[in-house]
Amino acid sequence: MSKNLDYFDLQANDFGDDFIWGVSTAAYQIEGAHNIHDKGPSIWDDFTSKKGNTYQNQHGNDACEFYHKFQEDILLMKKMNIGHFRFSLSWSRILPKGTGIVSDKGIQFYNDVINFCLECGITPWVTVYHWDLPLVLEEKGGWTNRDIVQWFQEYVTVCANSFGDRVKNWMVLNEPMVFTGAGYFLGVHAPGRKGLRNFLPSVHHAVLCQAAGGRILRNLVANANIGTTFSCSQISPYRNNRRDLRAAERADAMLNRLFIEPSLGMGYPLDTIPILRRIQSYILPGDAENSVFDFDFVGIQNYTREKVRHSYLVPYVRAKIVKASKRKVKATLMDWEVYPPSIFKMIKRFNSYKGVKKIVITENGAAFEDEIYQGGVHDEERLSYLQAYLKQVHRAKREGLRVDGYFVWTFTDNFEWAEGYNPRFGLVYVDFNNQQRIIKSSGKWFSHFLGTK
Repeated sequence: MSKNLDYFDLQANDFGDDFIWGVSTAAYQIEGAHNIHDKGPSIWDDFTSKKGNTYQNQHGNDACEFYHKFQEDILLMKKMNIGHFRFSLSWSRILPKGTGIVSDKGIQFYNDVINFCLECGITPWVTVYHWDLPLVLEEKGGWTNRDIVQWFQEYVTVCANSFGDRVKNWMVLNEPMVFTGAGYFLGVHAPGRKGLRNFLPSVHHAVLCQAAGGRILRNLVANANIGTTFSCSQISPYRNNRRDLRAAERADAMLNRLFIEPSLGMGYPLDTIPILRRIQSYILPGDAENSVFDFDFVGIQNYTREKVRHSYLVPYVRAKIVKASKRKVKATLMDWEVYPPSIFKMIKRFNSYKGVKKIVITENGAAFEDEIYQGGVHDEERLSYLQAYLKQVHRAKREGLRVDGYFVWTFTDNFEWAEGYNPRFGLVYVDFNNQQRIIKSSGKWFSHFLGTK
């Protein structure tokens, strides 16, 4: 680790005294306790119970046991100088039936987490929805059912009234492009639905919920700092020809523009991807106005860049991502290219939207092969990755672009959705056999880096 400390010339205070440093997590990925204290099943509880949906049929039933170990983990954050903790709320832990009766035990759990964070001097940042829809609502159509706007409003209202006296930093949705695209178009994430007839309504309803959630938080939480988060990647043509250039434009519209632009009053990018015009059949009078919300900040979540080539075989978008392994470039365990300039490009891109006031990097990190060696985990590749990406964030600051915070994905190794426990993203290693925590070299470095403020 020392050689990395020697050559990395940035310190946390180089980003400014008010720059926010933290770690990000998600409820289903860490909590465990999947069926105790009133909690109802979520779509991920259901999806992981079916063979073939996840790596080695793994599930989040226990995960990191954060439900029982939250004090230990938050104390570890404090020890590591981490001042901001982003976590999500489990909808079915709070409203076991999706709507109606509120679980006192669910509310108590999150009150305990929030209160302990504040006791430890750690600022809580809450994501309202991070992919774990109550199964009972999915059985009524889930994100394809327009009634989800009302269901979601009820849920956000409960959250705001229960926690808004202490939680001031809120994110409405996590990466709606991923949970609609992977869950309702490709079927590789929960709930496993496929096709345009599922994807298009789920997109539009998520856009409406994104804004509706923001309005409820604005009305109910005094002095709230309200945002929402978007996955984003620099999209580059694989070859410098017209067909690949056009394919990259279409992929960019789908992956980077589809959710931010309606929230800014720009509508959907229909001209770039003509098939999206079919979404108009789900749009009712007033929806365009109700899709807009003036967020205090936008969370952008960047890991890599994508190279895209034209493909007749890919319906609708006619664009295919060329994997990092096919291009023989440095990649993470997820087969994502290590390309630090991508985060700079995305900060610059989101700065170009006039309606974006502030930008926070709400996720950035990497999965590599991590092993315990002589009692430690020496993850030099992750350490180098984080440093290289942070240099690009600092470059953005230096060039006058708005970027106001940075959250590492993630604090502890966890359940990584369809990939199970195989990819490890954490600053802290988790032995899932005994739930032991070991701070990795990257975590020790990040702690030292934050301690230099």
